[in-house]
Amino acid sequence: MVIQKLQLIHFKNHPERNFEFSPQINCFVGNNGAGKTNVLDALHYLSVGKSFLGNTDQNNIENGEDFFSIEGIISDGEKESIVKVQMPRDAKKIIKKNDKTYDRMADHIGFLPSVIISPYDSNLISDSGESRRRFLDAMISQTDSDYLFNLIQYQKTVQQRNALLKSFAKNRYFDAESLEIYDEPLVKFGSRIFEKRRAFTDSILELIQNYYEIISKGNEKITVEYGSDLIHQNFEDLLSTNLEKDRALTYTSRGIHKDDLLFNMNGQPLKKTGSQGQQKSFLIALKLSQMNRVKELTGKTPILLLDDIFDKLDDTRVAQLIELVNREHFGQIFITDTSKERTEAVVRKINEESKIFEI
Repeated sequence: MVIQKLQLIHFKNHPERNFEFSPQINCFVGNNGAGKTNVLDALHYLSVGKSFLGNTDQNNIENGEDFFSIEGIISDGEKESIVKVQMPRDAKKIIKKNDKTYDRMADHIGFLPSVIISPYDSNLISDSGESRRRFLDAMISQTDSDYLFNLIQYQKTVQQRNALLKSFAKNRYFDAESLEIYDEPLVKFGSRIFEKRRAFTDSILELIQNYYEIISKGNEKITVEYGSDLIHQNFEDLLSTNLEKDRALTYTSRGIHKDDLLFNMNGQPLKKTGSQGQQKSFLIALKLSQMNRVKELTGKTPILLLDDIFDKLDDTRVAQLIELVNREHFGQIFITDTSKERTEAVVRKINEESKIFEI
């Protein structure tokens, strides 16, 4: 997949901006705060319909304006499509492909797969399991629409069950039979999600280990484990065992919505034992593994978004990353950097067609 053109209107600090991209490497250079990362965020919107920075859609409208618009012309090698994201200040977000509005955002996921590597990735190691679950769900959803459907249905069911538990507590009343109505969909959707999460994690482990070894030149043993309540107990028994606990807490305390990814180095948590360089190398290996797997499962080469990556790595790791980019043919790449000279030097080493945009 290749993004040929991009138009931004009232998106963050870009009143109006137009880009015509190289099919291979595109670099955005400029001072901090100039809006380089915002361009990557716009590309992320075209891919999955939301910001990778965690901003609300409303907050991405330029100050004093009533809407933002992001439009991209995208080629799959055979035909071109126009994807447009429009966010009015006082209405719902609209996402269109070729002037047809999607009824559900889920229908667009997977059309333009993407992988982003940014300084914010460190949250995957330092934050709670929720960050890692979101990452895992995003990875699988780009390759499996059924997974996304199951995930949405599971989350709705958990919300409904939690609302009923809170209602019981508020009214000092409890009806186990009413609560059991939610057991069947939780088990059905949750078990499907569990199996797909476990299979996907198993499928990328060797890739992560190989990429980490290349980037870091280290001898550390890196592992990624999928942690879930369902590994040790089936979902029906899990709900039954924790019924009284759920009643006391007024929410569903156990299930696949509490799953986690465990990142280890030499048998110990990476968060505690890995140096900053080791953690960065691991995160890049994780993202490149995601890219490899998405390409393998969908037949589409994801766009690769590299935000401020060369400023966060030493020269050795940059060299190894460039070697990987050359060897793996990762497709269209978008890079941000504060140094035009450094970016030009990196691009020359990659030896591909490129464009540099000063922001």
